[in-house]
Amino acid sequence: MRAQWVAGCTRAKSLLSRRVGPDGARRLAASVSLEEAVRTLTGTAYGHDVRAGHGLEQAQHAVWASLLWHMRVLAGWQPRGGAAVVRVLAAGFEIANVDNDIRRLAGPSTGPRFDLGILGTAETRLAAADSLSSLRRVMAASAWRDPGTDSASGIAVAMRLVWARRVLARVPEAAEWAAGAAALLVATETFLLRRPLTDRQSLLARRVIGGAERTGSLVEFSRGLPTSARWVLTGISQPADLWRAERAWWRRVDRDGYTLVHGAKFGAGPVVGLVGMLAVDAWRVQAALEVAARGGKPLEAFDAID
Repeated sequence: MRAQWVAGCTRAKSLLSRRVGPDGARRLAASVSLEEAVRTLTGTAYGHDVRAGHGLEQAQHAVWASLLWHMRVLAGWQPRGGAAVVRVLAAGFEIANVDNDIRRLAGPSTGPRFDLGILGTAETRLAAADSLSSLRRVMAASAWRDPGTDSASGIAVAMRLVWARRVLARVPEAAEWAAGAAALLVATETFLLRRPLTDRQSLLARRVIGGAERTGSLVEFSRGLPTSARWVLTGISQPADLWRAERAWWRRVDRDGYTLVHGAKFGAGPVVGLVGMLAVDAWRVQAALEVAARGGKPLEAFDAID
């Protein structure tokens, strides 16, 4: 088994070269047009899915699809335990597909789905749902469990909290990423969007970040969080500044990912770190495309997120 981990981790590290990197993403952002940025991307590893002529939403979706493709390749290189870790981390794409399905149920406009392949858990059944109530029933019979509501926002929040709990339980190397993401999600719902959590959502949140969601202000909420989650809200006192917490979350994933990838151990750590670093790269590229679509100006808008 150790030999399998050594081989899997060595191959995982080879995927680091697939990133555009911070400097490359900034150059993309400075492109004079979206068309130029997309053409540039087709000559990188993102060219697996990005095509010349893509509009903004198409190109951004293709960037994340390329990340998913690399995760599928990564899972195929790993022993069973490593593949299971990648599958847990890939659940965010299944959530994105459900988000897309919810939009489809609300109207005719919908984008493409992500192809998870063997990394999916309930893909076929979720895609077949023809109403929010049937989507809830499918979830209740799957690893996602009953979201406790058939409202669009309620389903979206519940799935993300279930995912955070799953990461917390099965991928200890990413536990603080999951706790921080859950804290940011609950803070956004409660204090920015003014949508109180449902009983089911509160239960799910408590399993990840404790009972801090029952506080009356963002500052009190932050103080009540466990250390594993509180870090993401450091220095944030107003709901309007939660975008800075999201930036802090991605920066933490990037730092931790680097440490995990370049650590001395062979095991799940380098695999988790690699997924984190690839995800951060995709996030940067997505943001760069938005700036490029505005003619590369103001470039400070890109610098603010990195």
